[in-house]
Order: sequence, then C-alpha cells, then structure tokens
Amino acid sequence: MPRPRYPARSETPPPLPPVSRTVGQVVAEAIKLYQANLVPALALGLPVATVDQLVVDRSLGTRIVVLVAVSPAFSLAYAAAAALRQEERPPLRTWLVAVAVGVVTFLPAAVLFAWFAIAAVLWLGLAGHAVPAVMAERLGPVAALRRTVELARADYVHAAGSLATLALLFGLTRLALGLLLQSQADATVRASIFLADLVVSPLLYLGAAIVYVDLVARVGVGRDERRRLRDAAFGRGAE
Repeated sequence: MPRPRYPARSETPPPLPPVSRTVGQVVAEAIKLYQANLVPALALGLPVATVDQLVVDRSLGTRIVVLVAVSPAFSLAYAAAAALRQEERPPLRTWLVAVAVGVVTFLPAAVLFAWFAIAAVLWLGLAGHAVPAVMAERLGPVAALRRTVELARADYVHAAGSLATLALLFGLTRLALGLLLQSQADATVRASIFLADLVVSPLLYLGAAIVYVDLVARVGVGRDERRRLRDAAFGRGAE
C-alpha cells in the first residue's frame, strides 16, 4: 500500500524589516531578545513585580501615588531594555537624562493606568518613545520629547497597537503563570503574582524598545510604501 503523500510544510516567513514589521513580529522579536539576554532581562521585571505587591487591595489614590513614586524605577528598567536592544552601554549622563525624561512621560500614564489602563497605553503610544530615543540618539530632554511625538506620528497605530498587544499578552500570561505557580508549588497568591510579574513583565520594556526601532524606520515612509515592502518581503506581488 503506497504511503500517503502530504503537502510540503511551508517555511517560516523571514522576519520583516522594521519599516514593515507587524505587531505579531514585534512580540516575537521581544521574546527573542529576552531569550538572548535572559539574566539581565529578568531583572527588568523587578519594578512591576514590586509595585504589584504594594498596590494589592489599595485604594485608587494609593495606587496612583505608588505608581508615581516608583516611576524612576520604571524609567530605569525601560532605559536598560533599550541598552540591551542596542547592545551598548551609554554614558552615565545619558542614563540620567533617559530616567528623567521617562519620569515626565510616565506621570500621565501613572494616573491613567490606575483609572483606565487602555488610556494609559494610548498615551504611551504617543509619549513612550522618548527613553529609547535618549539612549540611542543621545538627545537632551526637550529634543527627546519632540522626537517621541515625531516617531508616534510616523505610525501611531503600530505604536499603540504593539503596546496594547504587549500589555494584553502580559496580563494573560501573568494570570496563567500565577495560577500554575500557585497550584504546582503550593505558593501563596501574592508570591505567585510576584514571580509571574518578575518573569513576564520584561517583555513590556523589550517590546517597547523594539517598537522604537520600527518607528525610526517609518519616519517619512507612507502606509502604502510600508505595505508594498511587506508584500515584497513575503514574495507577494502588488495587487
């Protein structure tokens, strides 16, 4: 009896260049960056893991105060993610400027996040690229704020959509991992949440650092041109 014939398995499509990268590939690249820098990247999760412990069962006002108070730690973690992405360690002054700019841009998100998380994500889609801009381009505070607006205007849908996807992935994975840790290790709920936050939250910073690269490549490139480049990368002809 002849052996059944199956259709050949198609190869995995190559990664798209930043100018035409999709939201899904942003997530994939963030995971690859995490795997390549596992130990230093894991440390990026400490701010989120710590804050979640501090705001459990707290009032809205208390959550906002805590988020504002730890905004320098969030900014430092974001700057560290950008440094991992660009594979270089900028001078101390650049780190200080990045943290200061990160605090300024994160403050509205801290207020919005405690009230309505999607609004915070939409704000960061506009203002959340200043930190990696400082780290990569050595910009001053004012220039970094102008740069983040310029980058967001290049493709705001990609910026906000990528950050929203990363946030959703974080929330779902954190929930699943927390439940698994609680059941398998007989851990308390808070310990499970801490470990889940520590492991998963670095993807937020690493993914945002990759989004910055995408936006830099898209400045001055229209939507039709990005679509054409994406089709060319996948071997599809113009429609």
